[in-house]
Amino acid sequence: MRNPAETKQKLMDTATQLIWQSNYSSVGVAEICKRAGLTKGSFYHHFETKADLFYEASRHYWEDLKKDLDQIFSPSYSPLEQLENMIEFIITHQENEDLNEDNPVSACPFFTAGSQAGVEEEKVRQAAIEMSDKAGLYHTALVRGLMAEGVMNSDADPVQLGRMLHNYVMGLLLYGRVYKSLDTIKTDLREGIYRLLDMKPDFRKTRGPAEQLEDNAIPVAAGHSA
Repeated sequence: MRNPAETKQKLMDTATQLIWQSNYSSVGVAEICKRAGLTKGSFYHHFETKADLFYEASRHYWEDLKKDLDQIFSPSYSPLEQLENMIEFIITHQENEDLNEDNPVSACPFFTAGSQAGVEEEKVRQAAIEMSDKAGLYHTALVRGLMAEGVMNSDADPVQLGRMLHNYVMGLLLYGRVYKSLDTIKTDLREGIYRLLDMKPDFRKTRGPAEQLEDNAIPVAAGHSA
């Protein structure tokens, strides 16, 4: 028999995985309980609603992610090294996710659910806002560091650039998930970041080890030619 803490954690982990595989709206309390091997009574002992569960899960997920981000953006690395760490992490994080599905791109369930949430799901939207704002602080600090090193042509507002960097990464992951193509991420991530930050040519690198393509075909959106 699980103790209460283990039960709560199992519910959060199960809900996150189901929502990652599907979407927030289509996953119900009954499905979460069934997959977790728990009763609805156990669910409502810990959470009043699915939105409460989702919000708590997002906070737990952030604490784990924060450990990775603290390492990626550690002051022991130069800003350019931090940028390389970030690109490497985004790709390897997708490759290492085990979601038991046929889509190689997981994206972020909390950011995606926040964009899908209706007006009655304020906690779901709030979870996405809080996570985006916290991640944005890391990206803003990165931009400031790159500016200080003189590796960017841009002199734009670092807060705005940090926010745009975060939004670009989230959007690209969603695009890759729609096309079920990790190669799209590998092809566009670095180039898109360089263009967004207006990196000077001397500081632009070619693909790293994690960016090697697994297939030759890069999907092109309908209505566009290659």
